[in-house]
Amino acid sequence: MTDNSSKLFTPVLLAGCLILMAGFAIRASFGVFQIPIAEEFGWLRTEFSLAIAIQNLAWGVGQPIFGAFAEKFGEKLAIILGAIVYALGLVLSSFAVSPLEHQFYEILVGFGVAGTGFGVILAVVGRAASDENRSMALGIATAAGSVGQIIGPPVADYLLKSMNWSQVFLIFAVAIMAVLVFLPLMRSDAPVASKAELEESLSGILKKAFYDPSYSMIFLGFFSCGFQLGFVTAHFPAFITEVCSAIPADSVLNGIGISSTSALGAFAIALIGLANVAGTIAAGALGKNYTKKYLLSLIYVGRTVASILFIMLPMTPTTVILFSLVMGSLWLATVPLTSGLVAHIYGLRYMGTLYGIVFFSHQLGSFLGVYLGGTLYDQFGSYDIVWWVGIAVGVFSAVIHLPVKEQSLAERQAI
Repeated sequence: MTDNSSKLFTPVLLAGCLILMAGFAIRASFGVFQIPIAEEFGWLRTEFSLAIAIQNLAWGVGQPIFGAFAEKFGEKLAIILGAIVYALGLVLSSFAVSPLEHQFYEILVGFGVAGTGFGVILAVVGRAASDENRSMALGIATAAGSVGQIIGPPVADYLLKSMNWSQVFLIFAVAIMAVLVFLPLMRSDAPVASKAELEESLSGILKKAFYDPSYSMIFLGFFSCGFQLGFVTAHFPAFITEVCSAIPADSVLNGIGISSTSALGAFAIALIGLANVAGTIAAGALGKNYTKKYLLSLIYVGRTVASILFIMLPMTPTTVILFSLVMGSLWLATVPLTSGLVAHIYGLRYMGTLYGIVFFSHQLGSFLGVYLGGTLYDQFGSYDIVWWVGIAVGVFSAVIHLPVKEQSLAERQAI
């Protein structure tokens, strides 16, 4: 058989991109449903915020589980199971009429995202790519998730203009099942790992990782990424709708159909996704030649500065667009660098499980970002405190990545 691992664009990368795109299009749209669902049932903002927060936490819990499942039973079976659970959660959510029902069913959605998301897909893409192309391939696959983010919120906003939110959930359930047609492409003739890695047991590599301070620092550093992304994805549309000044009648935004702050909110999430396509690909390319831990620190510094300027200045449609572009360029740029760092230090054999555990920290942060956003909004009528918490954890992540030893365990043991 011909080994395609030396090529950057392979069927595995294409299929992985399409699956990530569909899954993230749906996941990224949940913030658009905040106001419609709250208004229909007369709920506080906390209720649906908690449902989204639980979804993010379930995603984090499910990621290492699906990673280990894929490594034992195969990635295709893990993706099929993930898609089924994802669709089931969406269907059940469409019939939910109480906060508790929504919050419970979002556990299924979160596990579905885990089965069709980064942990499983990036492990396959990483193994199928050559050492030279791996960082770039991970960046491209991550960028595909951002393409989904571009598509999802505007599609959800458009559908909500002609149908109820529950009908939109059913359409999304059909869409996630449709990605299974790409599974035949998820195969590679490239070796999954070195001989030494294949001889390593899961318990053995987990023990080495857990005793390695660098793994702990990567784990803790990923927390703020989840906090910031979770808060912005779930609350940014509502935040813009309520705080942003009105869009002037002569604004260029009107020319592309954005005449209200609610439409601007959905557009901002899509714009973040658009900017992130370039940002994640650039991060993947830079990770090939530069130290990943320093790139991660710079990304967190950039997010911190952007957030401080955004909340300190008066919010206008212009500042929303500028912030979305800057934040978007740094949005998922951490993912190819963090996953690449895990693969480089601990090897490819159990990359899905090891990255999945690190990703749990990301989703724990996401849970708190979403939940605190809703809770503190209901208590104080403002998102200001949550913005400052996000800034503080961003500074923490910028600092904690600096001592990471960016050297493989094998190289350290050989010294």
